[in-house]
Amino acid sequence: MVQRKKKVAIITLGCAKNQVDSEALASQFAGNDIEVTLDVSEAEVAIINTCGFIEEAKQQSIETILETLKLKGMGKLEKVYVMGCLSERYHNELEKEIPEVDRFFGSHHQPLILNELGADYKYELIGERVLSTPHHYAYLKISEGCDNPCSFCAIPLMRGNHRSKPIEQIMDEVIKLTAKGVKELIVIGQDTTYYGLDLYGKRKLASLLTALSTVNELEWIRLMYAYPAKFPLDILDVYAEQPKICRYLDLPVQHISDSVLRSMRRGITRRATEDLLRTIRDRVPGIALRTTLITGYPTETDKDVDELVEFIREFKFDRLGVFTYSLEDGTAIAAAGDPVPPDVKEERRGRIMEAQREIAMENNQQLIGKRIRVLFEREEDGSWIGRSERDAPEIDNEVLVAADGANGILAGSFSPVHITDADEYDLYGVPADGTATI
Repeated sequence: MVQRKKKVAIITLGCAKNQVDSEALASQFAGNDIEVTLDVSEAEVAIINTCGFIEEAKQQSIETILETLKLKGMGKLEKVYVMGCLSERYHNELEKEIPEVDRFFGSHHQPLILNELGADYKYELIGERVLSTPHHYAYLKISEGCDNPCSFCAIPLMRGNHRSKPIEQIMDEVIKLTAKGVKELIVIGQDTTYYGLDLYGKRKLASLLTALSTVNELEWIRLMYAYPAKFPLDILDVYAEQPKICRYLDLPVQHISDSVLRSMRRGITRRATEDLLRTIRDRVPGIALRTTLITGYPTETDKDVDELVEFIREFKFDRLGVFTYSLEDGTAIAAAGDPVPPDVKEERRGRIMEAQREIAMENNQQLIGKRIRVLFEREEDGSWIGRSERDAPEIDNEVLVAADGANGILAGSFSPVHITDADEYDLYGVPADGTATI
């Protein structure tokens, strides 16, 4: 008698890169006739894909493991496995501290996970994914690991050195994604600008973006996680030439004080950062620039924060997020400890976000009366909700249109919208006729 295979729940924590890994694992399970569910209460086996990026993420991962183990203790789950960044980094400690977990796996151990469940890793399924995003967009991970020496970051400890995927492999994956209805690709990696240097001897992100632009089914291609130092300026030519490339760029500058940047080992100065940002805006008019900052870094002073706030007010980023510093064992700055008190970190973060709120309101108010193209995603509380090309999912602005009178709008459809009102982080509008432009 053939033994019935267990139903598996995959619980994904952390960033979109983890999400891609879980989608690939789900595809492998499907190829082995193992049913995957998003509802852990329906499963017999739970796999938790953890994040270990900062302290808050690590705590969430630990809490999720413990909560899931409660289900096992009540007999509602037979097995609990843990994979991903936290498991990669703290494997031995976790085995000792949480022995109730049936087995811990690292970030790159999908064949071992499948073998544990009596399944085979199928190489013919490389590039196949069971999407956990809405059908109209997907994340495209073009590389793994990172070679940058940032003093605060533990990613290389968890993910290893930078490894680019060959362009041919990426394009094969994209064709499979568009066959599922994907219209927007969100290009990700630990550092997307490094793409190709390890495989081809030079940075090839421009070539990859050009190749992606030839895929007829794609309408938007969005670039994330572009490292400022040694930024490949040739990608700006692709932005100018290829209308499918969203006029949007995520460029995490982390800080602007030269002394902090030097301690962070970012490989760039304030002047070089400002020159790069101006070049991007000059060569790609109208581009929406998103950045990420860290405050509360061990060497950061009040003067450094003043300088950072002044820079934000002067440069006026379109989108901006702030992390408070998290001490990570094994990083270059760890020996300095964590001297900035938590309340001071939060006060600094509040100052930065207050400055950004004013900028965000000013930027959005300027869009009132304009007509923009919107990718609609869902209907909720009497409104259709979507995004412009200036906005990535989950982290950026949304556009709301009253469902009454919004005939013809469907999830995953593009439509022009006339903007009638705005606040700091959302736009409001009505359906418009004709071509949408900002």
